[in-house]
This record gives sequence, structure tokens and C-alpha cells, in this order.
Amino acid sequence: MNDLWAAIGLFLALEGALYAAFPGGVKRMMERAKEMPDATLRFAGLTALGAGFLIVWLVRG
Repeated sequence: MNDLWAAIGLFLALEGALYAAFPGGVKRMMERAKEMPDATLRFAGLTALGAGFLIVWLVRG
């Protein structure tokens, strides 16, 4: 359970760093995401999900 909380904290820290460092870029990215088809966003999400699981699996063994 500690690993889950550590992962959530890391995610929030990285997300916060992006918003703090590039607020205009994040706004532009959100505008572009609103215009993308659902299938494209779904594919990107599933790809990120798979990459995340693969990284955790490789690191944690």
C-alpha cells in the first residue's frame, strides 16, 4: 500500500511541476485534446497505461 501512495505522490509532483513550469503549454495541450477524436485519446491513454505497467513490471520484477 505504501508503494501506491508513493506512486500517487510522484504523479502529483510531476503533474504539478508541469503546470508550474509550462502553464501556457498545458492550456494549449488541453485545447488540442478537446478537439481530438475520442478514439485517439483512448488509444493514447491505453498506450500510456501499457507503458506504465511495463515500466513497473521491469523495475519491480
